[in-house]
Amino acid sequence: MIPAILEIVAGVALLYFGAEFLVRGGVRIATGLGVTPLVIGLTLVAFATSAPELVVSVTGALRGSGDLAVGNVVGSNICNIALILGATALLSPLPVRSQLLRFDMPLLLAVSVVFAVIGWGCGGIGRIPGGIFLLGLITYTVWSVRSARREAAADIRLEQEQELELEELCGGDCRASGVSAVLAAFGLALLGLAMLVGGGYWFVVGASEIGRVCGLSEAVIGLTIVSVGTSLPEFATSLVAALRKESDIAIGNVIGSNLFNILCIMGVAPLVTPLHSSGILPADWGMMIFLAALLYLFMGTGKRISRGEGGVLLAIFIGYTGYLIWRS
Repeated sequence: MIPAILEIVAGVALLYFGAEFLVRGGVRIATGLGVTPLVIGLTLVAFATSAPELVVSVTGALRGSGDLAVGNVVGSNICNIALILGATALLSPLPVRSQLLRFDMPLLLAVSVVFAVIGWGCGGIGRIPGGIFLLGLITYTVWSVRSARREAAADIRLEQEQELELEELCGGDCRASGVSAVLAAFGLALLGLAMLVGGGYWFVVGASEIGRVCGLSEAVIGLTIVSVGTSLPEFATSLVAALRKESDIAIGNVIGSNLFNILCIMGVAPLVTPLHSSGILPADWGMMIFLAALLYLFMGTGKRISRGEGGVLLAIFIGYTGYLIWRS
């Protein structure tokens, strides 16, 4: 138990500092590439912080642990909304941009329903649904980046004028320094990602060992300990982003991560081997869809997630976790 506890402590430390570096790098990349922090949160930061879920689910697929692989994604999506956005909104109310209400949240809700219908109705995820999910991820990513570039096109003329003025002031070396700044930001983000992955791994190893000692089933370990552990990068990133008043990254990170969990992880892992998940019950699928719908509702009320709504999400997570432990 003592080595497991030490692994958890080391994992939490790496998660915190990794999130700090990733948020700083992400904001600088957005500035350098001319896209909004929201798009960086929905794509780069979201995909990066979901790397632990991808590793765990693919590893589970290779080991024939379908319940662990699918339960990790279902539990992570529940955790991302109920725990992460709940706790983050309690810390600081989160403003919501119209783009999320128009496209990203409806897409997440629709994808969650399709995932649940296939996973519950078929008792798992096969190669054909996996391929469709992966194609959906590619389409979504391309659309997000192109949409961001179109929105930024209106400001290009102003930016060009500012660049000309700067080049006159610094003798033409500004463009090179701008490229160097973006490369440095990518380096900082990669360092943060490496720390997040390492921290998430250590936390999962230590917490899973404690869970097995306590007699929890594989499905419940996937829905609780592993899903919370692999969601810690999102948790740390969203909390740090909220503290730094980067609410676009805080919200975009969670919504993008949930989309990535379904479209990429449930796209890649079943291509390795079809996943059977009879241990994931209708209550688990239903909770994932319910929370996505509830978040959409909360986001539409005043275009922000208030502290009261964050408290509701957090209370649901605590109740659901208690139910899982009782069920086990």
